Amino acid sequence: MKLLTKRNIMIVLSIIVLLVIIFFVLPVSIPIILALLTALFLDPLVKWVEMRFKWKRKVSVIVNFIVFVGISVFLLYYTVTTLIGKIVYFTKEIPNYLNSLSSVWINTQSKLFQYTVGMPEDILAMLENEFNEIIESIRISIITLLSYDRILALISDIPNFLVSFIVFMIALFLFMLELPNLKKTFYFHLTEATAEKVHYMMNRLRYVILGFVKAQLLVSVIILVVSFIGLLLIIPKYAVVMALVIWIVDIIPILGSIIILAPWSIYQYVSGDIAMGTKLAILAVILLVIRRTIEPKVMGSQIGLSPLPTLIAMFIGLKLIGFLGFFIGPMLVILFNTAREAGMIKLNFKI
Repeated sequence: MKLLTKRNIMIVLSIIVLLVIIFFVLPVSIPIILALLTALFLDPLVKWVEMRFKWKRKVSVIVNFIVFVGISVFLLYYTVTTLIGKIVYFTKEIPNYLNSLSSVWINTQSKLFQYTVGMPEDILAMLENEFNEIIESIRISIITLLSYDRILALISDIPNFLVSFIVFMIALFLFMLELPNLKKTFYFHLTEATAEKVHYMMNRLRYVILGFVKAQLLVSVIILVVSFIGLLLIIPKYAVVMALVIWIVDIIPILGSIIILAPWSIYQYVSGDIAMGTKLAILAVILLVIRRTIEPKVMGSQIGLSPLPTLIAMFIGLKLIGFLGFFIGPMLVILFNTAREAGMIKLNFKI
């Protein structure tokens, strides 16, 4: 019965509440959490404009909010309309691509059989069946992936995204207005010593977020430059356009530029252009190595984590939460380390 103490019951209840928040509340609160983090990130700019032009905070918030909304809406509109247009166009043209791929495959088969003259017929039939099954599976996968049902499902998710985006914008504006009052209310419930530690953590977290953004921009610029140079040497005609496409897609965790370069390389192999396919495959490997080696190092130098914990945090965050976990994982590790440095978490124990 000693286990049923008030302290143990409070610990169990706290763990249960924390698990409920992580698995049920956190996933549906992402727009609000992002709004709060964005407001904290923009707050130094709001204060600078307020001091620079001698404006009241409300005016400074409105100006910064309008600029932020204008940039965000322009980027969102351009990205969504371009992406939907390209997907719809590619979906309509996919039968032509598949027909051309089939004709290329027939030509490849005829060339392949020239080098297999004299081999047993059973082996040739088995090879032909295997290759045909591979091509058919690729064709079915592409048709399924780019079917109208998938496109309609993607389009049907747009209203949900717009609702989340509107909630994010409204919450961002309110957070930007009420941030000083929220800070006062929060610090009012803290002792002086705890308030100093929390203030240290917030400054540290703001520095980390800025460093994180700088690290992502730096890695993105490196990817863009390497992609452009590589494509300029491989296929100059499409170097600019495809470098930009790879640069945009590369933000997708784990896969990144492989999504573009791998199918492109396979297509070149199947069409008989072995040299082009090999060059694209080499470029894909180079970009993957750059992303997986430079990114943890750059992020580690910018946010104060060594490459190994940064890589582990990004991978675990990605697996647990998804795309946002790729960014939230390192932030949680930084928050933990900051709390430990501030003395709020003590790990001075021995086993």
